[in-house]
Amino acid sequence: MRILLKLVIDCDPDAAWRAIHSPRAVAELYGPLLDLEPLIPDGLPTAWSPGDDVPVQLAAMGKVPAGRQLIHVSEREVDEPAGRVRIFRDSGIPLTGPLSSLDVWDHQMAVSPAPGEPGRTLWRDRLVIGGPTAPILWPVLWSAWQWRGARIRALAPTWAHDLPADDPEA
Repeated sequence: MRILLKLVIDCDPDAAWRAIHSPRAVAELYGPLLDLEPLIPDGLPTAWSPGDDVPVQLAAMGKVPAGRQLIHVSEREVDEPAGRVRIFRDSGIPLTGPLSSLDVWDHQMAVSPAPGEPGRTLWRDRLVIGGPTAPILWPVLWSAWQWRGARIRALAPTWAHDLPADDPEA
């Protein structure tokens, strides 16, 4: 089963790509509904890197345990007629909690320049789930993805953090 988002957001593709790699930015997408805490002593990495395997604890509303999840990171690039598409993939799996009944978890986020909209990004988000409880969990995850889409739109303008070259703080 699939859940899809396709959005044009107010930041450039490089800023969106940096945000996808930022555990802090990703955690903000789910806040305040869901918190993400590392289960490893070193904590979350500063940025996700290909090959990362990071177990995390999820908590609903910051208090109710919602299970553990393994985040496994990979990425790739493809050339499309409209330009380069960068794809970030989390192919980890829920380890405990309600989502652990799923035996497929494949979350991919793709960013590319928005056609005809300089400085904006086409964001495509796809979650594929499978398993005996997927039909039951799909509506809950679909709702969470709608929240996620609204948060992506709201937070995207804050992701562009490059300072101008003549900025005294640079």
